[in-house]
Amino acid sequence: MKSKNITFSLAERLLNLIAPRSCVMCGSRLTISENTLCADCNMHLPRTNYHLSPTDNELVRIFWGRFPITSGTSFLLHVPSSASARIIYELKYGNKPQIGLSLGKAIAEEYLPTGFFNGITALFPVPLSRRRLMQRGYNQSLEIARGINTATNLPIIDGAIKRRRFRSSQTSKSRIERNENVANDFKLIDQQKINGQHLLIIDDIVTTGATIVALATELLKAPNVEISVFTIGVANSLVAWIKIFELWN
Repeated sequence: MKSKNITFSLAERLLNLIAPRSCVMCGSRLTISENTLCADCNMHLPRTNYHLSPTDNELVRIFWGRFPITSGTSFLLHVPSSASARIIYELKYGNKPQIGLSLGKAIAEEYLPTGFFNGITALFPVPLSRRRLMQRGYNQSLEIARGINTATNLPIIDGAIKRRRFRSSQTSKSRIERNENVANDFKLIDQQKINGQHLLIIDDIVTTGATIVALATELLKAPNVEISVFTIGVANSLVAWIKIFELWN
């Protein structure tokens, strides 16, 4: 066993020498022990720490009065065009599904000791439409869920919901336009898969919450379903810029 570990370590070092990896945020070369982010960028991420108060935080409040949410967290505060925003951008548009896998695993390992996943019975990544999946080649939310699965062993549920269509990106839309854009986009097709489950909806970023509300509303048509939410980022420009300024000064 020991010799296998040494061989694997040497193979990793050789691969890192031949094809060096770079930090998603700053572009600097990663060491053999770093993954996706360098230590400096990781230290300066605008973490929310919502997982420490998962039943009452800014993410959860987005959904109050829209559907019954049990708990929720977002890993970081998201500001478009900031250095940390490159993580989301590269994951969604940079053809780098490995970022989702790596981040999901790392964040889950960070959250596990706090009990955030206690009571969760399954992971439910936000599904993409067939057209969007063909365009991107992968579902970034599913990659995040796979990373969380490797750290928690929580099963990933797939095939219970169908996303009817992809109309257009949510990125530049207003709150009202976002709600209209995803209205009736999800259809429950196999409620047996989710009956009695406490589902953790997985998504990359939440802005108005329109997509998650539409999905949760459909999931709750199955009996005895409980919903919690996990996202990599939550958009709150003012709070995020203040946090980023404090971290780098």
